[in-house]
Amino acid sequence: MLEKLDQLDKELLLFFNSFHTSFLDTLMFYISKTAFWIPLYALLLFLIIKFYKKGAVIILIFLALSVTVADQMASTVMKPYFKRYRPCHEVSIMEEVHTVNGCGGKFGFVSSHAANTFAVATFVTLLFWKRNRKIGWLYLWALLVSFSRVYLGRHYPGDILAGALLGIIISVLLYLLYSALGTNKANWLKREEYF
Repeated sequence: MLEKLDQLDKELLLFFNSFHTSFLDTLMFYISKTAFWIPLYALLLFLIIKFYKKGAVIILIFLALSVTVADQMASTVMKPYFKRYRPCHEVSIMEEVHTVNGCGGKFGFVSSHAANTFAVATFVTLLFWKRNRKIGWLYLWALLVSFSRVYLGRHYPGDILAGALLGIIISVLLYLLYSALGTNKANWLKREEYF
């Protein structure tokens, strides 16, 4: 069963990785970079401060904690534990994998990019869901960043799926803790603005 899943993962990787062009190589390279998304992070910071005022500090602490825990679980716990080679380091397919500007570290399970972006998308979506459900578009952003890692040959789709689940689970748990502390209830009752 695991061998079949591994083979399917490799086939999907090679399929998505095969659509490379010079334009997409450049675009996906930048989409994969954290610094490229600074305007988005600034917008999210603005919205949190605008709607939660003084309560924004505790929200930002929990959001940062979500990303940090997701990142550390992926990078320092799961990757060294599972030791699954990135596609661009996997001897059986590395000659077929198209990479852009290098390959990255040796191991890729689970994807830190997927864990981090889905952690942000989940926490912020839960935070604003009652105000405006359009915030769910953040999942498209997380999916795009995660897909760029497959396109660049740095992760299998399975690495992405596992990373996304990790980020979602951690953010849900930390959001539940945040809610249990009662820090957001007063703000929701007092303010009715919608963005």
